[in-house]
Amino acid sequence: MTVSLYHVAVVGAGPSGFYAAEALLRSGKDIEVDLFERLPVPYGLVRFGVAPDHPKLKQVTAVFERIAQMPGFRFIGGADIGVDISINDLRRSYHAVILATGAALGREIGLPGENLPGTHQASDFVGWYNGHPDCRDLTFDFGGERAVVIGHGNVALDVARILVKTPDELRHTDIAGHALEVLAESRIREVHLVGRGGPAGTRFSAKELQEFGTLEDCDPGVETGDLGADPFDSPHSTDPERKIAIGLLDAFSRRTWEKSKRCLFRFHLNPVCFEGDERVSRAVFRSSAAGEGLEQGVAIETNLVFLSVGRRSAPVANVPYDAARGVHANMGGRIGREGEEALGLYVCGWSKRGPQGTIGTNRACALDTVEKVLADLDALPLPHPAAADGVLSLIWERQGLRLDFDAWRAIDMAEVARGRTLGKPREKFVSVEAMIACALVDSFGRRVSYLRLSVTDRCDLPKASPI
Repeated sequence: MTVSLYHVAVVGAGPSGFYAAEALLRSGKDIEVDLFERLPVPYGLVRFGVAPDHPKLKQVTAVFERIAQMPGFRFIGGADIGVDISINDLRRSYHAVILATGAALGREIGLPGENLPGTHQASDFVGWYNGHPDCRDLTFDFGGERAVVIGHGNVALDVARILVKTPDELRHTDIAGHALEVLAESRIREVHLVGRGGPAGTRFSAKELQEFGTLEDCDPGVETGDLGADPFDSPHSTDPERKIAIGLLDAFSRRTWEKSKRCLFRFHLNPVCFEGDERVSRAVFRSSAAGEGLEQGVAIETNLVFLSVGRRSAPVANVPYDAARGVHANMGGRIGREGEEALGLYVCGWSKRGPQGTIGTNRACALDTVEKVLADLDALPLPHPAAADGVLSLIWERQGLRLDFDAWRAIDMAEVARGRTLGKPREKFVSVEAMIACALVDSFGRRVSYLRLSVTDRCDLPKASPI
């Protein structure tokens, strides 16, 4: 049955959520899109995942701003699906629901000692220095001289780079203020970047790897004893990007340690366990550099370990989950398994395919899912015409506030103003309460002018005005 107006809910206001909304609104069909986000602020990975010293990658938010201006778009911040409203209620209220919830959780590797204090998920550290409210109260011990980062991808590079940069190199970025303050007192002088494979098997981008050659007070190096024969001349390195990366690692292997800090790239080390009494004191590996059957044990003394071995999506109640892949179980974007399809429920982005590709990769992924939605729309069960508005009214009534895109703009302006006084692009609010205080709107549509906040989170609130 064909209807005159379709309502689609998208859950998750990161890149894939915005790209899905854009594809729906440009489809030529009469569609309205409600984009739900657990936090009062949008942009997901761009805000909380991109390293603070990579501001150009954050310029994509200008694209998302334009999408938010498209007719038929609504942003609903502070709406935790599964808490404020169930996924089943959403499905009953919208023609289709697209999950774009990302991959917020780090993958565990299942080794003894993995949960010792001092062993952390890289994703938690990234959230901490980027000001994610869920991570603001985490603590990391930077009192030792050596840290170990396990993983050979770009997130591992981000972690290592933030650990070895000087305070002055970070001061004028949008790094969270609490993180800069703690990192400025760090005693770390050496970071080991450890991976299972050789140089040709790394997933570093050449551009990010190149940055290590220009750090103010850190020299990159390679532990040549880990490498084995012909380490920088692999038959698998036919990809131009890989060749550049391998060439950079080759150059790093000939660098001498002259600056006060060093980032040491290590290869062919398989993690075995983490040892320590009350906290981690040693990471133990098995070296495969000498070949099969000739493995040797390698121990690195450290009180700080970061695991950067992948990410997974958080399960959602009443949504099939593929635990092996760490994504919502789906068939090309349609949620479900063979013979168990969840009608009208879809997925895109990292929660569809895993943490692969760049921010821009999510556009093609979202478009692929939206094509499935458009093909299915006329065959899907019809919700009540006013059901979507009823969902929003219910959420706003339960919260006693309305966090729309105008509310985000107020938060954005306040953060930029705070940053301006510090010579930074912005100084983020790191608590939900502080975010809300800048743009709180009650159920009567009035701007609220006061919330109890700590001194560091107070901001100049806008004058009361209707929205």
